[in-house]
Amino acid sequence: MDKKMIALEIDSVKIEAEEGATILSAAKSAGIDIPNLCYLKELSPYGACGVCVVEVEGCPKLLRACATPVKEGMVVRTNGERALKARKLAFELIMGDHDGDCIGPCTLECPAHTKCQKYVGEIAQGRFADATDTVMETFPLPASIGRVCPHPCENACRRGKVESPVSIAALKAFAADQARKEGAFRAAPAVVEKSCEGKRVAVVGGGPAGLTAAYQLARRGCSVAVYDQMPAMGGMLRYGIPEYRLPKAVLDAEIDLISSMGVKLINNFKIGRDATLADIKRDVDALVVANGAWKSSPMRIAGEDALGVYGGIDFLRERPQIGERVAVVGGGNTAMDACRTAVRLGAKEVFVVYRRTRAEMPAEEIEIKEAEEEGVSFKFLRNPVEVVVSDGRVAALKLQVMKLGESDEKGRRKPVPVEGEFEILDLDCVIMAIGQKNDPEGFENLSFTDRGTIAANSRSQVKWLGDDAGDAPVFACGDAVNRGAGIAIQAIAGANDAADAVVAYFAAREVPERIGTISQREVEKIDFSIYPQKERASIEVRPADERRGDFVEVSKGLTCEQAMYEAGRCLECGCHDYSECKLIRYAKELKTDCKRLRGEFHPGGVEKALVSIERNQRKCISCNLCVRVCEEKAGKGLLGLVGRGFTTIIRPELRSEEAVMQCAQCKMCVDACPTGALRLLCNEK
Repeated sequence: MDKKMIALEIDSVKIEAEEGATILSAAKSAGIDIPNLCYLKELSPYGACGVCVVEVEGCPKLLRACATPVKEGMVVRTNGERALKARKLAFELIMGDHDGDCIGPCTLECPAHTKCQKYVGEIAQGRFADATDTVMETFPLPASIGRVCPHPCENACRRGKVESPVSIAALKAFAADQARKEGAFRAAPAVVEKSCEGKRVAVVGGGPAGLTAAYQLARRGCSVAVYDQMPAMGGMLRYGIPEYRLPKAVLDAEIDLISSMGVKLINNFKIGRDATLADIKRDVDALVVANGAWKSSPMRIAGEDALGVYGGIDFLRERPQIGERVAVVGGGNTAMDACRTAVRLGAKEVFVVYRRTRAEMPAEEIEIKEAEEEGVSFKFLRNPVEVVVSDGRVAALKLQVMKLGESDEKGRRKPVPVEGEFEILDLDCVIMAIGQKNDPEGFENLSFTDRGTIAANSRSQVKWLGDDAGDAPVFACGDAVNRGAGIAIQAIAGANDAADAVVAYFAAREVPERIGTISQREVEKIDFSIYPQKERASIEVRPADERRGDFVEVSKGLTCEQAMYEAGRCLECGCHDYSECKLIRYAKELKTDCKRLRGEFHPGGVEKALVSIERNQRKCISCNLCVRVCEEKAGKGLLGLVGRGFTTIIRPELRSEEAVMQCAQCKMCVDACPTGALRLLCNEK
């Protein structure tokens, strides 16, 4: 006998549902999603989570959609003000007691949010090509960036709370090198969007930002051309990073892959000489500016215009004759690159002049250490005040002796002069590695900040100030934008944002959030003593006496055995179920404040009594789906609630060996869990 059909309205959509159906099931059949966590169509209504509340016309109370049957003529609003307010409160209560990390701190700290934990896990399993594919979802230069990145991800790695961080950057470089050796180095799969097919995009600048933007737009079906003023693509990766750190053959292989995707690479093309920015903009559907920061910052002292005085990036690009005694001014990685390059160019004495102490140097410790091994001397608490000039050339550098005073806004103690104390350092060459800035020539039609950088809004879009506005919008990214020059992975992050903004423009939609709402554990409450000590793998480098005489790569990288061991040190902080988690998907939609109602967590830890399933009670939200599935669907009843009120937890009761085997073969509870509280210990989904 046919069931009676009930006519009702949900969110202004008139639908019919079978008599006895709930509001939630009726909405689902009509393609209307009502947030829910404790619902499964095979199970009887339960209503534990309280997130599916809706408003029904004529009813003063909010009703739980999963447990309320439909009625003739019912008018339902799923997103009314009262329902949304109650739903958001329910999610805040749940998230306040959800002690888990959606995303690992390594990924969160990476400016480009590379999926560090995922590719490290793939390396641990020997899946090197898969690991490289994972990196290349985010950017196309894994071997290059793996070699030069100062790895902020490792600063956040919680393995450092046990003994030392995982070598995340070195693992990235290893996987890409290995994938290339295996012939498995390829672009990440295309994500063609119909709104992008056939769209023409010009990218000005062929550095890490411009190449990444071109790569991501090509992956989405755009026809892309990259214009660059230098003879070869790569930007600062090619012209600002020495060969001993980044072999150009490695960079070339990655650029060749981008070219093989159909991206047109046009070199020796200077804006303002070969064409104006307006000329290029007229012929495309969108323009991305990523022209970098190619001008060295001056010291603003007397004599710095003398022969033999170079900017840091100019010196690294040109490698001029430098003489026997060289001073490099600065304390960052560019200064380390410059002083170590000077050693390799034949200088007999190389000094690094820095106005603070070694402890305040922003350069990586390994770069400082290797520079010392190669014979570089450091002059700390010294600040240049004059280049002493003789016959138009540098003859010496006058240094003001400094001391550390009060802390600045970043917590670093400010260097202050010691009255009347100076030092004269006789020199043949001075290299100023104190920063770099944007060159605005040819880009005058763009809006600029007070710092001389291109002013881009949060959608990476730039205001066009010229008479010929045209139809194509302008986007910008990389070292030339807003805050100015930074590390390569920051430029790459901006490029991904710009590519997303271009795609959103073509699709006439909002730019998606990169991370949004997530759950994060409180690090100070984690007991790191439970993890056994596993020392970080030691990467072999060439001896200092050998390497200081050439530009051959210094690091020998990780071996396969070392890489798999090192990747196995990962604590797997981020949730295995993040991409499929219903809890965080709905929390994001509601922009839930995950910490507003955070207090004491309910009791429980991680246990493996279910043999093939790991249960993380800290992530459990007490929806009881696992208990009900085990009872009603699997017919086993091996899980139950223990305790009362807030302290209630779920525990298994495996009464026999047969029950253990049945549980190991079933795994229905894992499929039903709406969070990452349950995880298969083998054959993970």
